Amino acid sequence: MRRRALNLAALGLLSGVAPHVSATEHASLQGFTEPLPPLNYADDSGKAQGFSVDLLRMIAAQAKVPLEIQVTPWVRATQLAAGTPNSILFSLTRLPEREGKFKWVGPISERRILLYRLKERSDLQIKDLKSLQGLKIGVVRESAAAKRLQAEGLRVGEELELALDDASNLRKLLVGRMDLLVMLDWAAAWNLRQLKLHYATLRPVLELDNAYEYWYGLHPDCDDALVQRLQAGLNTLRRNGQYDKLRRQYFS
Repeated sequence: MRRRALNLAALGLLSGVAPHVSATEHASLQGFTEPLPPLNYADDSGKAQGFSVDLLRMIAAQAKVPLEIQVTPWVRATQLAAGTPNSILFSLTRLPEREGKFKWVGPISERRILLYRLKERSDLQIKDLKSLQGLKIGVVRESAAAKRLQAEGLRVGEELELALDDASNLRKLLVGRMDLLVMLDWAAAWNLRQLKLHYATLRPVLELDNAYEYWYGLHPDCDDALVQRLQAGLNTLRRNGQYDKLRRQYFS
């Protein structure tokens, strides 16, 4: 009987006590993101899609971490992530003012905001922001790029044409309603693909911002072991070539 009791105790079955499990072994992760194709967006059925979404699912599978992802407007996504202990917010630009607010896994990708012209518009020779005076430039309303260009003295309704999204700006550029547009290089490639056009349809003429990268930002209360497992999963995907293979699916 004594030996049997010892065996039961070892199995954690005495007094209804379960065996000890690491805090991160069965920890699930709740992802929150915004519509920013092709990095993250929702399809017609509402399911999360995109490069960062697929990459996170692959990372979670490597780390053996259950994962759910919700796509919602950015302000709502940040609110939900802040109130959810095991949350991950993305695709998140790793800015100095955000550094201590998250635990980081990444990077997901570089972040390059470019000024584009159509391939055939070789008459447009842009050397710097001063060269933009008198041209029509498409930019997304309330974006960081729009604010930057306004700070440089470009005027809304004169040089700057504001739109709700990149797709609207691209359509206007293609039919000659503007001279240039501002877009993330990922977004340019994706939006051209939706129109069955090659990325070479556009020519980058000026780089506006390449100082930061996109990362996954975990809630500051997340267990460090969970963060380490996720980072190890991403590192594995980079080493075995699956990261590059996935990138080519979205950006070619």
